[in-house]
Amino acid sequence: MVFGLLLLLLLLSIAYRIEGTHQKYVQYMEKKTLWCAYWVGLGILSSVGLGTGLHTFLLYLGPHIASVTLAAYECGSVDFPEPPYPDQIVCPQQGTQTSSPDAEQVGVDALGEDKMVQSATLQGSISLWTIMSKVRLEACMWGAGTAIGELPPYFMARAARLSGAEPDDEDYQKFEEMLDQTESAQDFASRAKVAVQKLIQKVGFFGILACASIPNPLFDLAGITCGHFLVPFWTFFGATLIGKAVIKMHIQKLFVIITFSRHIVEQMVSLIGAVPLLGAALQKPFREYLEAQKAKLHHLAGEGVPTEESWLSWLFEKVVVIMVCFFVCSIVNSMAQTYAKRKQQEKHSESKTE
Repeated sequence: MVFGLLLLLLLLSIAYRIEGTHQKYVQYMEKKTLWCAYWVGLGILSSVGLGTGLHTFLLYLGPHIASVTLAAYECGSVDFPEPPYPDQIVCPQQGTQTSSPDAEQVGVDALGEDKMVQSATLQGSISLWTIMSKVRLEACMWGAGTAIGELPPYFMARAARLSGAEPDDEDYQKFEEMLDQTESAQDFASRAKVAVQKLIQKVGFFGILACASIPNPLFDLAGITCGHFLVPFWTFFGATLIGKAVIKMHIQKLFVIITFSRHIVEQMVSLIGAVPLLGAALQKPFREYLEAQKAKLHHLAGEGVPTEESWLSWLFEKVVVIMVCFFVCSIVNSMAQTYAKRKQQEKHSESKTE
């Protein structure tokens, strides 16, 4: 298997470096691979469990789906010109070719993806399924990344159970305390954790699938439970991948698309205007922002795009920066706490030996 992988890697490297007509296929595959890797990485950051997860759905995937939804209703199509899509969304121009000259056309011909999207949007009819098909790849890759990010608690608990050693992990220690005090759990959080643990222990694959298919802040406990009770790797990861990358991702994607559909957005802006005293003042920047986004969609791909920035986009950028900084600080803080705890335990053991 290793030899086969090395041989495949060598052939791909040769194909990537040699000039020829195959380069358009190589460029297309490179573009898609990097695009998938980007969303998988964001998914891992969302659930990897280093201190606290970076909420990449709210910061990246959710806004991307919302942008595609608003653009689809405004343009009457999802055949956005590539390039500049996905870096920038521009409405396809009437009577012009909307796909990129080489790589994208090759990709459509070679892989035959999104045929239903193409035929539906040529008629200018935008359906829920059309928008879901447009963002399916990035959404599923993000969901797969969240499934990969759930593996560290599983491997940690599994290794601790097999070795018999006490891991230096606070979540695992809490899990063992919870197993000892199952019957005496009184508060809601403790009962919920016990319910998750019992569901996974009794039902197995379908219990893991049920926990992974809904937004569940206690899913780290599912990974620890599966590792502790030595659930087979593919049973845990298979159920987690199906639940997070397929079922849960379609639920979240559907929610965002419905929330940002044209009539819902217009109703939300109207409701903002109905707020006493501050309604008109709050409604004006939202309307201006939406009109500016619509104007950007109708610029030709080769033209310059207006660079003026609204305070809403400025505020969102600052929120993203603050959340990323908080995520980094939480990782450093978690590592520092673990290090301090280890040092205290070493001093305590040394004092006992003396």
